[in-house]
Amino acid sequence: MNHGTYATPQGPWRPAHQPRRGRPVVAVLAGVLWAVTVASLAWLACLVAMAAVWGAAAGAPMGGFLLRCALIVAGAAAALIALACAPGIRRMAPSARLLLTGALACPAPTALAIWTWIHAG
Repeated sequence: MNHGTYATPQGPWRPAHQPRRGRPVVAVLAGVLWAVTVASLAWLACLVAMAAVWGAAAGAPMGGFLLRCALIVAGAAAALIALACAPGIRRMAPSARLLLTGALACPAPTALAIWTWIHAG
């Protein structure tokens, strides 16, 4: 077998283009933003669950309240997924993509969690 047979028609072998890796600082910032977002969502989920349990114990119908909360979370998640799948965003480095989506996901639940924390006592 002639070893130059493959290289002659196609040219020399070149590896496929690899996406650029993000910087570690970007990855750490993305991790911090997502940690704050998840902690805020956990607090809000706990608060909603407590309100639902107390409301159900009092005999109030809680189906509409829980459905509204679930639809808000599902809508926000769908918007973030649609953004992350956009062609311009998909070309970004994974850590930069996580930082962008974390920066968009963080403010609303964090502000709401801080507001409920202050007013819940």
